[in-house]
Order: sequence, then C-alpha cells, then structure tokens
Amino acid sequence: MNPTENKTVCSTEIDASCRVPLLALFGGAALWLVLGLTLGLAAMLSFHKPDMFADCPFLTFGRAQAAANDLLLYGFVIPAALGVMLWIFTRLSQAPLALPIVPVVAANLWHVGVLVGTVAILIGESTGHPWLEYPRPAAVLLFAAFMLIAVTAVATFGARLNRELYPSHWFMFAALLWFAWSYSTANLFLVSNYPPRGVVQSVIGWWLANNLLFVWLALAGIGIAFYFLPKISGQPLASSGYALFGFLTLVFFGTWCGIPQSAPVPAWLPTVSSFGALLSIIPVIALGIVAKKTVSGAKVACMGGPFCFIKFGVLSFVVSSLLYISEFCPRYSRVLDFTWFNFGVTQWQLLGFATMILVGAIYEILPRVMAKNLPLPKLAKANFFLLAGGTLLFVIPLLIGGLEQGMKFADANIPFADASAVALKFLRISTTGQLLVLLGALCLLLNVFVMTIQWKLGLIKTVIAAVTAPLKTSEVKS
Repeated sequence: MNPTENKTVCSTEIDASCRVPLLALFGGAALWLVLGLTLGLAAMLSFHKPDMFADCPFLTFGRAQAAANDLLLYGFVIPAALGVMLWIFTRLSQAPLALPIVPVVAANLWHVGVLVGTVAILIGESTGHPWLEYPRPAAVLLFAAFMLIAVTAVATFGARLNRELYPSHWFMFAALLWFAWSYSTANLFLVSNYPPRGVVQSVIGWWLANNLLFVWLALAGIGIAFYFLPKISGQPLASSGYALFGFLTLVFFGTWCGIPQSAPVPAWLPTVSSFGALLSIIPVIALGIVAKKTVSGAKVACMGGPFCFIKFGVLSFVVSSLLYISEFCPRYSRVLDFTWFNFGVTQWQLLGFATMILVGAIYEILPRVMAKNLPLPKLAKANFFLLAGGTLLFVIPLLIGGLEQGMKFADANIPFADASAVALKFLRISTTGQLLVLLGALCLLLNVFVMTIQWKLGLIKTVIAAVTAPLKTSEVKS
C-alpha cells in the first residue's frame, strides 16, 4: 500500500529531526565505500602483477580483500541501511525521530568500530573468520552502536501517529532483529576465549555469512525498496499477500542455506542446506513478482534517478539470489566451488543489489532532509550509469571466468596452474568494472560531503549573525 500522508505533523519537521543522524551515517558510509572499493581494486591488481605490493604486507590479497569486503558490508551497507530505515520509520509513523541524539552517538561509535576493525585486519590481527574478521573490541563497538540505533527505531515506531502497518515494517523490523541475533551469536561462539573446535567453527561461519549476505540483505534491501517503489511510481504496492508470503518463506527457508556441498561435515548438513536453497527460490520469485507488478505501467522518467537505482537493485536481487542458490545444487557445486564464481555472486549481492538500492534511497532522502537540491545533480545521474555498468562489468566476467575455471579443474589432465590461469583474462575486464564502480562511489561521496559542508557553513553563518546582531533596547518612558 502507498502510505497516506498525515497532516498532523509537518513533513518538514519530520525530515529536520533526521538531518544530523543521517548526515553522520551517510557521510561515514560513503567514505568507507570509497576506501573499501579502493582496497578491493588494490587486492585485484595483485593478480595482474604479483610483485606490485610485495613490500607492503597490509596490501596483500588476503588482508586487502578481507578489509574491502568488511568495509563494503559493515562500513557502507549496514550504516546506510540503518539511516534509510530511520527515515522510513519516521515517515511511516508520521512522527519526528525519537531520541535524535542517540543515533548521532551511535553513528560515531559505529564508524570508530569500523576503523578499529579495518586497521586490525590490515596489520594482521584478523580473527580469520570470513565476514567476522573484526576483533572483539571492534565487534563490541559495532554491536553497541547497532542496538542504540535499533532502540531509536523502536521508540519512533512506538510514538507513531499513523497506526497502520505496511510491508516495509515487516522487513525492516525483521532486519533489525536478524542482525542483532546472528552477529551476536557468531561473535559469542567464534570470537570468545573458548571457541568450539574443529569444523563446528566453519559451520557457524557459513551460517553467519548466509544470514548476512542472503537473509539480512534481502530483508533490509527489499523492505527499503517496497517503500520507495510505490512512493516514486505513484502506484500502490501490488499483492500485499505475495509480499507477506515472500517475507515468511524467506525467513524460514533462507536460514537453512550456507553449507557448501564440499564441506567436510556430516552429509546431512549439506543436504539440508541444498533443500533450503531450493525452497528459497519461492520467496525470491514472489518478491520479484511484487516489485514487477508495482512498477508495471508507472509513468516515471528514469534518467538515472533514484527510481533507476532501486529498480536495478531489485532486479539484481532476483538474479544474484538465484545464482547464489545455484551454488548449493550438488550438480553445479562440483564445478563452481573454489572458483571466482562465488566471489562474483557475493559482489553482485553487495554492489548490484544492496548498494544500488541504498544509493538510490540516499539520493531520494537527502534533498528532503536538507531542504535543498543535490549540489552536484549531474554527478548523481552519472552515478547510476557508473555503478550499474561497472557492477555488470565487474561481476559478469568473474562468473564466466569462474565457470570456465571450474570446468578446467574438473579435468584431471589439466594442471592446476593452467586451470587457475584461465581466469586471468576475465580478471582484467573485471578490474575495469571495479574502477567504474569506484568512480560512481566518488560521485556519491562528493554529493554527500558538499551538502554536509554547505549545511555546516550555513550553521556557522547563522551563529555569527546571531552573535553580531545588535541588541534591541526598549525605550524607557519618563
């Protein structure tokens, strides 16, 4: 359904209450996105020229790529998604943001945690668990910051004037609960003084990666898309029953995925994982149908605006999710495991799905929150083509190269080194796509930072004018 406007509270007042928290969240997120893509590009260059960073241990592939992945997820996707969620909660509630100082403190805590974790990875102090590389001090800061923002979101929801619930509420509330549960559980088991031994560690790691990269990203991204698609297209969200069905089946079947077929664990674990992946096709298709019906027939010019970002992100969700599910099919996993295919699917989920939806949402939100147009609108339009084109140029060669690489690995007559070298020609094309994505991220960073600087200069001028203004004196009558 398309949320109705409640005239009790002015939308300008609602947007103003979110201004400082969103600038803190979006500004740091845009900076981490650029740094993460830069580190990822540096990591990929080591395959073109292996001795390029031979004297820089913190730029070796193992460290640089791990830091780049975490910066994309923890540095950009999660804080940007939290900022967008806070704004959507205020708009759907038709009430100002509750406890506005709390998310400002939380944003700074979050960015400090990302900084501490990234430095720890680059100097070799990583935990060694994929997607959980940040050590305990950084993990504590991230969890505390997340809980503070979650409290603000719940308080805003509790103070809502519009009592109606929308599909976006289901997805966003589930996303808040899902991250708190999965991230805290994995840290308690893996980043503790007495972690479990053996393959149990790997099973927990696979469970966390699946919950973050598949379930949580879907809950947050689709929840945000289901708010903006009806708003921008001017049409109600189609088939709320399909949306509820997709939501319930996603949270039920999606959590069973994650264990690869080649895992050295009891056979029932990969079998259950493959069946969970097969059943996860149902919510992916259902949610895709809802989005397609919602935007069908919409008379909205795209032209690289937020509508384009979000439509591309939803399409990427369907495609990347189906590719992710295919990794757990026994027939295909024998070919796809230990290739660049898995890496390409992960990058499509992070960049093509989550990042595209969040960047589109940021471009839609910032002019409203700041009560002014974007300072660099042409860069914002170019941003879509750079991000969309760069993502496709980045991930598609990885998928093709990984498939060809896996077929070579399956042939016992081909030496391992020759089979690995097959992917090098695809990596060269992929690196060009990475560079385009990085340029797109710079467009976002410039828009956010210029808008932030303009706002701060306006505050300074207001303060100076107030201080230097002459005092009004009243005449004393005799």
